[in-house]
Amino acid sequence: MTRFDARSNEDVDRRTTWLFVAGLVVLVQAVALLWMGRVAICKCGDIKLWHGIVKSSENSQHLTDWYTLSHVLHGLIFYAVLTVLLPRASWAARLAVAVAIEAGWEIVENTDMVINRYRTATISLDYFGDSVINSLMDTVAMVSGFVLAATLPVPASVGLGVASEVFMAWMIRDNLLLNVVMLLWPMDAIARWQGGG
Repeated sequence: MTRFDARSNEDVDRRTTWLFVAGLVVLVQAVALLWMGRVAICKCGDIKLWHGIVKSSENSQHLTDWYTLSHVLHGLIFYAVLTVLLPRASWAARLAVAVAIEAGWEIVENTDMVINRYRTATISLDYFGDSVINSLMDTVAMVSGFVLAATLPVPASVGLGVASEVFMAWMIRDNLLLNVVMLLWPMDAIARWQGGG
């Protein structure tokens, strides 16, 4: 075995370890959400690939919905930020960190405090928290955005992020930026526009 082969095997082992860590984080996310009382699947008993009605008690209960695009955008953003903050870390290590951030947000997002904040400050009046399956798919969507950012040229990643924000604003009058603004600093003008006024 040459030095190159040994180093190559070490790289594969490290990558495998980081991917295993990411998988464990997702498992912890699922267990934590179940422990918090989140439903595994929609209370309606169905598992839909797509649920496109935002103002609905089934929003954030199925595999994907309009907000899946926001989680893809999380992945694009996490890739860019972690590449700057952790330039010497491997791709797999940065992915594991991104998964930990996303899983942490998914857990915080499903606390009563944040759910109630969403219901009072955003257009998500019927939001009662994510189902576990929806939350896990949000993390998968983030991973897909992370992988896209790793493979696409930077201008394409930026273009994809901007396009998804514009598309969501046009289709449902909400997107990641508006969601963050309304969650942290609610504005009457945005609330009126989101309500169709």
